[in-house]
Amino acid sequence: MGFFWLLLLLLGLFTFAMVRQSVGAITRTPVWLLWLVMMMPAFVLTGWAMVQGTDEPLPAGLLLALFVLCPLFYWGLVQWGRKSLPTSSSTAETPEPTPASVPPPKPALRPIDKDEEAALQGCFPWSVYYLQNIEYRPQAMICQGQLRTSPTVAYETVRDNIRRHFGDRFLVIFQEGLQGKPVFALVPNPQAHTNEAAEQKRITRPGLALGLLLVTLFTTTAAGAALAGITEADLQDSPRAILQGLPYALALLVILGCHEMGHYLMARRYGMRATLPYFIPVPFFLGTFGAFIQLRSPVPNRRALFDVGIAGPLAGLVVTFPLLLWGLGHSAVVPIPTEGSSLLSFEAVNPAASLLLALLIKLALGSGIGPEQAVHLHPVAIAGCLGLVVTALNLMPVASWTVAILSMLCTASEWAR
Repeated sequence: MGFFWLLLLLLGLFTFAMVRQSVGAITRTPVWLLWLVMMMPAFVLTGWAMVQGTDEPLPAGLLLALFVLCPLFYWGLVQWGRKSLPTSSSTAETPEPTPASVPPPKPALRPIDKDEEAALQGCFPWSVYYLQNIEYRPQAMICQGQLRTSPTVAYETVRDNIRRHFGDRFLVIFQEGLQGKPVFALVPNPQAHTNEAAEQKRITRPGLALGLLLVTLFTTTAAGAALAGITEADLQDSPRAILQGLPYALALLVILGCHEMGHYLMARRYGMRATLPYFIPVPFFLGTFGAFIQLRSPVPNRRALFDVGIAGPLAGLVVTFPLLLWGLGHSAVVPIPTEGSSLLSFEAVNPAASLLLALLIKLALGSGIGPEQAVHLHPVAIAGCLGLVVTALNLMPVASWTVAILSMLCTASEWAR
């Protein structure tokens, strides 16, 4: 139990640090309360294991409620604290000015003068984007006109022209306007005239990313050892037995890391500031809740948004399929249990439960598996299956119809019954 409590302590410390870093400055809700809500699933699972034992699984409904309601409650507490922020006392105590003391309204300030406005108009070639009007708003300059070429060519041409005349003063965003016509929005760049390398290093926070990676490597190694059949008694007798979980941990981290690096590198290709991948360690179940990156600058256009979104799943699949096939090739063939099996039963996975998995098992094992046999997944194969799940979840916003088709294929055998 000492090993488990150490993992829980590490998870609690990192969760508290992440909560304080991310929302501590924007809400009045106590950080300890937000931390308690985020740690509630871990605490409930720990209490259930201590009372009922590890052989008695937590009810699926309670497990689903924990991982759905706790994030919603966390978001609600953050918003409640943000909305309840009071105004400053100096503002509240300032007497209402008399009409004689009200200063005359100031004219709207433009971020550019007349000469720069003429230079800005020259950044829009008529054969690419015919500029008709420049609307000055507090947050941005809206350049309205007619698109004369492809969106990609128009964006790259205008962006390069603006950078040549104005440097890094503006962020160029190409989006759809209120009337359905594409418009350019020039947003003042808050990081203008800053050291790009130093700013990117401050945003990425490599120390935090490396720390989370090491902790996640530890938790996934412990989870991999459990999947390999290593008990706590075995760890007490021989602590080196935990190294048997390394194949699972390394395979899963490589899949998740390549997935998130796909997002990161594509974002950098479009000039967007982004953090390095942050892994989420947990001291139970699979050892991690995945990884994520944060975009710290606006998305310039739809194509950039699509490319950044699709780059992660594609990069993840490049390493998922080879690892999954290798893991399936080193998996053991076992009889189908009398009580049946499912995709979540890693000790005896029935290939008939999924058409895609059946094809991969047949490709990896060939004639080594019969119609009435199941597969005891190798830890690397388990990581590969999780990689497919992560890819499917990421593709849902991009092409939900594709996921629906895959879901139908995966349950085709169930319908046939």
